[in-house]
Amino acid sequence: MPRTDLDRKDKLFEIASGQAGYFTAKQAFQSGYSYRLHHYHKSQGSWIEIDRGIFRLANYPNSPNEDIVRWSLWSFNREGFPQAIISHETALSLHEMSDVMPAHIHFTIPPTFRKKAEGGCIVHKGKISDKEIEKRQGFYITTPLRTIIDVAEGNLSMDELEKAIRDGIRKGYFTPMAFKDETIPTNARRKISKILSIIQGDSVSAGRV
Repeated sequence: MPRTDLDRKDKLFEIASGQAGYFTAKQAFQSGYSYRLHHYHKSQGSWIEIDRGIFRLANYPNSPNEDIVRWSLWSFNREGFPQAIISHETALSLHEMSDVMPAHIHFTIPPTFRKKAEGGCIVHKGKISDKEIEKRQGFYITTPLRTIIDVAEGNLSMDELEKAIRDGIRKGYFTPMAFKDETIPTNARRKISKILSIIQGDSVSAGRV
């Protein structure tokens, strides 16, 4: 554990820099700050308390995804691993598939997760395998393929879903064959199949011109 003020400061800054300037009380403690020092740095204004056990370095520059990082830290389990995976419309926007601009942050948590989220987000419950998750700076997000399946299962319009699938194929995130998986929920598979038929028809028509 860091012993000097400079060691502590450097260690905490290293952690916070990977989390948009945010950190948890546990991370601060592991960096060498006793809980008594937590109160001191809050009172001095160098740490801003965002939520219970979540802080932000006061002078750290703002970043586009810091609200997302904040929810990731909020979902940490006792071992310090995030349980919230950014998903659905928020993941769609971050992957730049479709023109969806969600007003709230969407994330998925395990069915057994009990902590209550208050405002600013839409919580989904479900199981996500490791192969369906990508790591970003300060948070985790569903892969483009899993994201399409999630929004197809939800209330996203067919027009936006079609644009999202076309964008994903164009960007090389997935191919139409990726949606042949029999484990995809029936309603989502039906919508996706309909859109893929349209895309395939467009390709055939374009080839005839």
